[in-house]
Amino acid sequence: MKIREINAMRGPNYWSVRRHKLIVMVLDLEEMEELPSNKIEGFPERLKTMFPTMYSHRCSEGCEGGFFMRVDEGTWMGHIIEHIALEIQTLAGMDTGFGRTRGYGEHGVYSVVFSYMEESVGRFAAKSAVRICEALIAGEAYDMTDDIQEMRELREADRLGPSTGSIVEEAEARGIPWIRLNKYSLCQLGYGANQKRIQATVTSETSSIGVELACDKEDTKFLLEQAEVEVPRGDIIRRERSLQEACDYVGYPLVIKPIDGNHGRGITVDIQNYEDALAAFHHAKESSKSGAIIVEKFIVGQDYRLLVINNRLVAGAIRTPAHVIGDGKSTVQELIDKVNSDPRRGFGHENVLTKITTNELTLTIIKDAGYTLESVIAEGERLILKDTANLSTGGTAEDITDIIHPANVSMAERISKIIDLDICGIDIMTTDISQPLSETGGAVLEVNAGPGFRMHLAPTSGLPRNVAAPVIDKLFPNKGDTGRIPIIAITGTNGKTTTSRLMAHIAKMNGYRVGYTTSDGVYIQNRLLMTGDCTGPASAEFVLKDPTVNFAVLECARGGLLRAGLGFKKCDVAIVTNVAADHLGLKGIHTIEQLAKVKGVVPETVLPDGYAILNADDDLVYDMRRSLDCNVALFSMDENNPHIKALQRLNGITAVYENGYVTICRGEWKMRLMKAENIPLTYGGKAKFMIQNVLAAVLGAHVQGISIEDMKAGLETFIPSASQTPGRLNLFEFKDFTILLDYAHNPAGMRALQAFTNELEATVKVGIIAGIGDRRVEDNNEMGAIAADMFDEIIIRQDKRLRGKTEQELIKMLDDGIKKRDPNKKTTIIPSEKEAIKFAVRNAVKGSLIILCSDVIPDALELVKKFKEQEANGELNYAD
Repeated sequence: MKIREINAMRGPNYWSVRRHKLIVMVLDLEEMEELPSNKIEGFPERLKTMFPTMYSHRCSEGCEGGFFMRVDEGTWMGHIIEHIALEIQTLAGMDTGFGRTRGYGEHGVYSVVFSYMEESVGRFAAKSAVRICEALIAGEAYDMTDDIQEMRELREADRLGPSTGSIVEEAEARGIPWIRLNKYSLCQLGYGANQKRIQATVTSETSSIGVELACDKEDTKFLLEQAEVEVPRGDIIRRERSLQEACDYVGYPLVIKPIDGNHGRGITVDIQNYEDALAAFHHAKESSKSGAIIVEKFIVGQDYRLLVINNRLVAGAIRTPAHVIGDGKSTVQELIDKVNSDPRRGFGHENVLTKITTNELTLTIIKDAGYTLESVIAEGERLILKDTANLSTGGTAEDITDIIHPANVSMAERISKIIDLDICGIDIMTTDISQPLSETGGAVLEVNAGPGFRMHLAPTSGLPRNVAAPVIDKLFPNKGDTGRIPIIAITGTNGKTTTSRLMAHIAKMNGYRVGYTTSDGVYIQNRLLMTGDCTGPASAEFVLKDPTVNFAVLECARGGLLRAGLGFKKCDVAIVTNVAADHLGLKGIHTIEQLAKVKGVVPETVLPDGYAILNADDDLVYDMRRSLDCNVALFSMDENNPHIKALQRLNGITAVYENGYVTICRGEWKMRLMKAENIPLTYGGKAKFMIQNVLAAVLGAHVQGISIEDMKAGLETFIPSASQTPGRLNLFEFKDFTILLDYAHNPAGMRALQAFTNELEATVKVGIIAGIGDRRVEDNNEMGAIAADMFDEIIIRQDKRLRGKTEQELIKMLDDGIKKRDPNKKTTIIPSEKEAIKFAVRNAVKGSLIILCSDVIPDALELVKKFKEQEANGELNYAD
């Protein structure tokens, strides 16, 4: 078996609009296509022995044991690998549960689809599942232990931490979109100009002064002392020679810690003598950037953490470091193993509690207590194993929010304002948090910026607290605020780039700061920032991450959808221009109906109160309405289209071309915008397909609340040109001839171009065309046949991107199509596009029209513009 490719879906996709995290593995079974599971001796038994927990897989049988029934009856290895990939993720602590295996359209090749939690784990699971299946087929032993551990480690390395994750989950629950901005914990909530950011529990509204103060324990302590907040007696030193004097001043027992430390790093507590103080000093030095060390009084009591968000106390917990309690029989190591056997403990953050590890620090603490891992400690004796109470090192937490004394609540909220932190964790040592610190002799030890939420979200005991909710309340204080910006998503086979540009232009005329993506590049407020085909999810995210953008227009093409899904989960308006045969035979898409399903993903992402704008003249597009959960608006070149009439009777919104006008209808009431012949983009009404693009764009603008006047202004000022619509009907008038440059790259596009050029007067029409490597033979044949009908003379050049075929093959495909339609058609073969254009210009007769179908628009435009400059300077010699 051979893996051809592995793709990770990250948004709505061809396989599932609702499930975004999917691995799609293209798997060639090779010789195993002829050997289903029931034809491999012993295979079902080996599979059941290795994965007894797969009994829970119901599969298509719909009952427990259903998958094993399919294996016994005989199923193909792609299906089995799908289930193995799901099961090994479950064994690694990631129960995902969704899978599909479907034919790829080639003999023995399948798309194996399954869900994942972390992309790196999903990709690993795909490869591991194939290895495991091959071992089962061969009857060879396979130890999964290393694979399972590898997946756990990948998950911990890549997943959001519990604090960041909780905020993101709360945002999702409120319909707030989010984007991860790096591989760590920096995340964006909301889109464009409405975005907020978090990094763990530091937000874009967190005071940088507050963070600086919290990181500087000397300044923090000074400010709290000035405000009459109870803090322990202490001193700050930088050199070892000052340690003895500081110890004498403060008095034992001591705490020694770095002044700029966090998360418990470099802290030693309950120091009883100078020898231990010296060791603690050097330990603190290792974790200090500034070299300054705090020596302060060790306060007797329990370790409490109070969490304050937006100056309100939201949770409190008592923290206990990782420890074991002796039973008089078991060794320290056996006691640790017993604690770790608690099902609530897991690797990293996978469970409520974290397993206790025995590192060098742990061994030192055990040694200082007079024990080793082999020692047996007395029954009831507690042995502390870590120097901090962090849950990530095996500590425990108990929620005590409801018993905190009001005086302590008031003090904590006051501290958050003194230090100026919107989110802070306040560490307190006291014997009883239900009494005021002034009465128990307790003290505030630290104020932490970016405090961890895990102890409050999932305490070992007590009530879990949704501490992420007040964070979102602060970032998005207005009810119903989701941080979104309007998103107009546009897809289809032809016309989507022009529609996207026109839609963006109209929105700009309405005062929006627009970011938009096209097959030419990404534009932010009309400034080109990325070049190339930018119709995939990465380009969409580029726009949605830009903090200057408050309106997004996103062209969404087939390739990105199949490669990774959409770059957004929901949009306000989706426009589908048309569906025609194009790119068939690629990425498992072999029929126009499958292609329509790919394009149909986009309208399925429209918000319930948004609009899907569909072409009523295209039955494949019109049928998309059946799977939608949003409003539907239709456009048509025929006001009497029955689909249009049916929607109008329901008082729906439509746009039609009637009596020469571009008209928007609400029900049967008409609002005429302009005569099509007065809209520059339509070339005096001759370019019918451009009228279709106009109908789609104005309908999108209308449902977004853009006024008729602003739409008119947009239509009047959107001039078809090399700068406004590069490669889309760009006409260049020369003295004796005209060049028309267009991106027509499929049969439907060529027919539309033909209808337009039929309206143009010319003595001779010369076409420069190229075969396209990732199209089928029949598609290139058809392009040649259409060209034979369109042009008096044809120049066949070669596409710059061969895409798996040779120059000779592509030229032959076109030539075959031409000769089949007109064996006598004058045809010249010039592989270089540049030389082909030069040849056409040199041989142009007066009044001729040269039609250049180009795939690399910038290069062709540059050459044509150069000819214009030469003509203006009297340097262009047509006969040369």
